[in-house]
Amino acid sequence: MNRIMAKNPLKIMDTILRDAHQSQAATRMPIEAMEPILPVLDSIGFWSLECWGGATFDVCMRFLNEDPWERLRTLKKGLPNTKLQMLLRGQNLLGYRHYADDVVEAFVKKSIENGIDVVRIFDALNDPRNVQAAVKYVKEYGGMAEVAISYTKSPVHSEDYFVKLSMELEKMGADTICIKDMANLLLPYDAYSLVKKLKENVGVPIHLHTHNTTGTGDMTNLMAAQAGVDIVDCALSPLANGTSQPATEAMVATLQGTSRDTGLDMAKLSEAAAHFRGVAEKLDINPKVLKVDVNTLLYQVPGGMLSNLISQLKQANAEDKYYDVLAEVPRVREDFGYPPLVTPTSQIVGSQAVLNVLSGQRYKMVTKESKGLLRGEYGQLPAPVNEEVRKKAIGDAEVITCRPADLLEPEMEKLRAECKEKNIGHCEEDVLSYALFQQVATKFFDWRDHPEKREAPKAPEAPKAAAPADNSPRTLVVEDMTNGNF
Repeated sequence: MNRIMAKNPLKIMDTILRDAHQSQAATRMPIEAMEPILPVLDSIGFWSLECWGGATFDVCMRFLNEDPWERLRTLKKGLPNTKLQMLLRGQNLLGYRHYADDVVEAFVKKSIENGIDVVRIFDALNDPRNVQAAVKYVKEYGGMAEVAISYTKSPVHSEDYFVKLSMELEKMGADTICIKDMANLLLPYDAYSLVKKLKENVGVPIHLHTHNTTGTGDMTNLMAAQAGVDIVDCALSPLANGTSQPATEAMVATLQGTSRDTGLDMAKLSEAAAHFRGVAEKLDINPKVLKVDVNTLLYQVPGGMLSNLISQLKQANAEDKYYDVLAEVPRVREDFGYPPLVTPTSQIVGSQAVLNVLSGQRYKMVTKESKGLLRGEYGQLPAPVNEEVRKKAIGDAEVITCRPADLLEPEMEKLRAECKEKNIGHCEEDVLSYALFQQVATKFFDWRDHPEKREAPKAPEAPKAAAPADNSPRTLVVEDMTNGNF
């Protein structure tokens, strides 16, 4: 290949401060491990650094004894020249239920005030109604709204489906469109074709997010770059690959001297990587998260979901049912209207598949979350559901067809009053922490505000196994459908 000057440099968002360690080490990197290298990261010239949102908010308080808002302010101070990016689950914010619009507004406002520049907003079902409030408030308070399409494969999730969805999101106000390939199912030539179609039909920049779970991530990013994608996600090499993102240095080196040359300095990348090699050595990284797992391609089950299925089967002393459960996952997914397998739908579908196999009778036992999904509590499912299964699960209960958040009463005044009554928290940010994770935040506030009560400094808790990348709740309420409890 002839080496030429870059005419259309590929931009890079690095995930080293969020998704990289969330995917490989259950989000356990403390702020102290980040601070010394922030000046170098800030000088590299990344399009953005993803550093907040996802599971970081919960884990900061639950395991690291950190205030997530203080972490964000520290990062903003140390990275004055680089856009800071976060991941937001649409109407779910960073929690696992829908919040009222006034909570969404307050959370987005404070996130931007404290340092966030770009908010990547996604919905597990690709229901545009579930991202519209977040998009509105991100733009209203001066942030950049990057709206994601949750990529998956099914009879309804065609290339045209994603192009049409992206066009709708652009009309809604998206500043960029992200292809969120959370399970590394987007293969290289499919990425080339999808990016080409999006560039022909959408006027805003296209951003690709994938992982390297199936070993195809680097090739997917390269083919997307050839097709004209504007931005890709990578991770500095010490926490790259496997369930994380492809390595930043490899992408930069590959494109040097081409029309997509990133322009990033390999010497500075190497200096940053040297720092994070030391950090990675102190994190408890299970070797399993670094291996190529073709089961993801065979069953379309993300790596974190596989870990959860194995854990559930171990608890039930039924590890021999592993492949039966993997085969049941696509059947449940079809019955449920083909939801993409991402938080929280991956947990809902996976747990239901386990129950179907262990009980010996499909839908004899149904989780509370499965009922909610079939009832429409999470939004519009991509395809029609199996009506027999829905009837068995929710009986004659009315199916929700409106935007689920329209059924919610405003919450912020009640939350402020609760915090005041309990004498916890000092500011609006604390109220929002309480709103998202009530028990975790209350315990953290007590630790933070009453040092005299501390018996000894609490060491960060290390994950005991390869933790699912989303760190989502694992306790599901089960109902036996054979005795009329629905």
